[in-house]
Amino acid sequence: MLRTAQIPAVDLDVHHKAKGVSDRIALGFTKVLRFCADTFFAKRYGHRAVVLETVAAVPGMVGATLTHLKCLRRMTDDNGWIRTLMEEAENERMHLMTFIHVAKPTLFERCVILGAQWVFYLAFFALYLVSPRTAHRVVGYFEEEAVISYTYYLKELDEGRSPNLPAPAIARHYWKLPEDATLRDVVLVVRADEAHHRDVNHGFASELAGLEVADRKVAPYPEHADDIRVAA
Repeated sequence: MLRTAQIPAVDLDVHHKAKGVSDRIALGFTKVLRFCADTFFAKRYGHRAVVLETVAAVPGMVGATLTHLKCLRRMTDDNGWIRTLMEEAENERMHLMTFIHVAKPTLFERCVILGAQWVFYLAFFALYLVSPRTAHRVVGYFEEEAVISYTYYLKELDEGRSPNLPAPAIARHYWKLPEDATLRDVVLVVRADEAHHRDVNHGFASELAGLEVADRKVAPYPEHADDIRVAA
């Protein structure tokens, strides 16, 4: 089994208190999407993860692309933002690839994924053009909800309401888990990833708002950042 010492500590109580119109819009948007997810998926956390991780992988790539173009136009340094955001997008994609093996999405869910991705991509791209600060705050709040969802998933696994299956090979390779790792181990490391995204994006949003940020963690996932090409 995965040793506790190998799992990054996760602060489950982190919540950025909304300050100003931008933050309130971001929080309200997130709560609406949370209500929709709860209504549609209920406690089918594996299927929820498949659909939501396809959306979660969008913001990092959008942010990296637009930051890259802005730096080219202004001929300025990105201060580590581009790499951080691209690693976030890749990390979220690996969450998706992992839970596909767990939940095995239906044809209907694949159609939902197709539609949700296009709608969210266009909406988030437009939001990032108008207000990068609000866009990063949205992602920060998204990740707060993701941490909560994966905590509930762990409870379902621990109480026997969801089967604690063997960890998929793709997850064992990506997170360097032992051969006897289980789905519970996977959920623990995924939740730690989401908590990291939460802190990074809230940090970015606060920095854009002109607030002092002690540590915005511009180089996430050092343990597997150089090992991102994984065979399914």
